[in-house]
Amino acid sequence: MTVVKDASGRYFASFVVMTSDEPLPQITAEVGIDLGLRHFAVTSDGRKVAAPKLLRRAERKLRKAQKALSRKKRGSSNRKKAVVKVARAHARVADARRDFHHKLSTTLISDNQAIYVEDLAVNGLGRTRLAKSVHDAGWSSFVTMLEYKAARYGRTFARVDRFFPSSQLCSVCGVKDGPKPLAIREWTCRACGITHDRDVNAAINIRTEGRKVAAGQAETLNARGAQVRPGLVPAPRGEAGTHPKLTPTTV
Repeated sequence: MTVVKDASGRYFASFVVMTSDEPLPQITAEVGIDLGLRHFAVTSDGRKVAAPKLLRRAERKLRKAQKALSRKKRGSSNRKKAVVKVARAHARVADARRDFHHKLSTTLISDNQAIYVEDLAVNGLGRTRLAKSVHDAGWSSFVTMLEYKAARYGRTFARVDRFFPSSQLCSVCGVKDGPKPLAIREWTCRACGITHDRDVNAAINIRTEGRKVAAGQAETLNARGAQVRPGLVPAPRGEAGTHPKLTPTTV
C-alpha cells in the first residue's frame, strides 16, 4: 500500500486488488455525443447536459484565497497555512469536476451499447481565448473515463476524426451545408428543408460516422484512404551527383 499526501494536506492510500468485471447486459441503444461549452454534452437522442462551470462558480473564493496568500510574509507559518487553503479550494473544484464526469460517464455507459465521441483538439483550444472554459470543462478526462469504462463493461467506444464536419452535414439527407458561426444554433437544410438544432444534428452525425469507425469503414478526409505521399524513386544514373571534392577541375 502506498500513502500519498497532496498539496491540500489530504492523505490517500492506494493499493492493487484483483477484480472480475463482468460485461453489462447487451442492449440496442447507441449514442453520439457532441461536447461543447454552452452545454457540456449533447446526445444524439436530444438530451442536453448543462455545463457545470465549476471553476467559474468558484472564482470568487479562489481569488480571495489567492489575495490572502499574496499578503503573507514569505517563510512564515501563516503563509504555509494560506498555501494549504488555496490548494484545498482548487482541490474542491477538481473533486467536483471528477465527480460530475464519473456520474455522467457511468450513466452513458449503462444506457448505451455503443458510445461515439468527437476527437477534439483540446491542446489547440487551450491556447485560444476560450482556454479557461475549455480547461474548466475537462473534456479529455471525461472521454478517457468513457473509453476505459466501455472496455471494462463490454461496450463499444469509438472516436470520430476531429476534422469530420459534424455541424455542417444534414443528418437527414447528408448534404453538406457549409460552415456556420457559433452564434447560429439552428439552421434549415437547403436541400430537404428540415430545421436542425445545431448540437443535436452534430451528435447524430457523430453517431453515424462513429458506426463506420467502429466497423472500420470510415474514410480518411485527406485522400479517401489513398497514399498521399509518392513513393521513393531512385535517381537515374546520368543525373546522379558527385561529391564536390571528387569533381575534376580544368585549367
